[in-house]
Amino acid sequence: MANGEKLEFPGSFGAKLAARLDRPTGRPRAYALFAHCFTCSKDIAASRAIAGALADEGIAVVRFDFTGLGSSEGEFASTNFSSNVADLITAADYMREHLEAPQLLVGHSLGGAAVLAAAADIPEVTAVATIGAPSDAGHVVNNFAADLDRIETDGSANVTLAGRSFTIRKQFLDDLEGHALLDRVAGMRRPLLILQAPLDQTVGIENASAIFAAARHPKSFVSLDDADHLLSKPADAAYAARVIAAWASRYIAADAEAASHDAEAGAVVVEETGEGKFQNRVRVGTHRLLADEPTDVGGTDTGPSPYDYLSIALGACTTMTLRIYAEHKGLAVDRFSVAVSHGKVHAEDCEGCAKEIADKGGKIDRFERRIRIEGDVDDATRARLIEIADKCPVHRTLTHGSAVVTVEEPQNS
Repeated sequence: MANGEKLEFPGSFGAKLAARLDRPTGRPRAYALFAHCFTCSKDIAASRAIAGALADEGIAVVRFDFTGLGSSEGEFASTNFSSNVADLITAADYMREHLEAPQLLVGHSLGGAAVLAAAADIPEVTAVATIGAPSDAGHVVNNFAADLDRIETDGSANVTLAGRSFTIRKQFLDDLEGHALLDRVAGMRRPLLILQAPLDQTVGIENASAIFAAARHPKSFVSLDDADHLLSKPADAAYAARVIAAWASRYIAADAEAASHDAEAGAVVVEETGEGKFQNRVRVGTHRLLADEPTDVGGTDTGPSPYDYLSIALGACTTMTLRIYAEHKGLAVDRFSVAVSHGKVHAEDCEGCAKEIADKGGKIDRFERRIRIEGDVDDATRARLIEIADKCPVHRTLTHGSAVVTVEEPQNS
């Protein structure tokens, strides 16, 4: 299965639920299940950011739309908090049968309350993380408090939430009264991470305090500072994602066999993420990176471009080569830094290029490397260091040429 695979499975009401599987490069260390906020969908920015960050850490993530929301089938008006919890358990059952049962649950807002309620019923779960979760499922009625009397009197009402109209029935309110969420938290007996913005205007900080007080150790709290409830700023969503990924690594099972693409040691594995047109996930040993293109050429600018990575290779190799030489000669160089720029130019216009390059004609790739040498070094030694830079192995690869051999790998590998 490829990154960004679409999934579909029956929910608690029998309706088909739309889901997405975000997979890491290579065999996943573990699987996580993500629950979105009230009336949101699996595709909001916070969901995507968290799923991507966990995948970067080797954790596969399934995120799905609750019944009647997003791309899932079913009638939202017939759902309630109990059905959300049941949808979560059904999603875990599907994962157990077709993928692997989730070890990590992550929930945002009312989805956070849902994972707290569901955790004890998914035996494989070893850790739970919530973002802006209410301490009482009934807190959600604050979103449509002005319509409560009408719902009680008429049995239902159309309410406007985030600019969209939803039908809320009295059974939704009745169901909320039957949930003692803090009792579920106290009996959960799973490591818990609570992320909360102190200035959250939708779910106040007192909710995080109540959940923290009810939970058993190990439990952790992380402030999201001035983030809003939906983590609408990309930087806030990315921060929450990194925190969850780092925290979860302590509690999920580490699979020593989760090697990159099951490839030979030392291989660099690059695989499309399914996010945007060009975004790729890069795995190099234990390192996780992204490759992308700038927005002006159709990318989403979430990582360096392929030529940026080539420039990175040249710059890093140059400083390493110079450091080895400086230490061998006992030179008093405090620091080397290299700035590399790349462009395509006509060969005859290639400033600083060797004559044999200029004589080729046509357009060529030109890398300009600007080296800064910080330290007490005389002019003659500086000139020698600039000469040594040309002995960098990546420099030689770029200027002397190399062979690229392409083979097809079987799909079932």
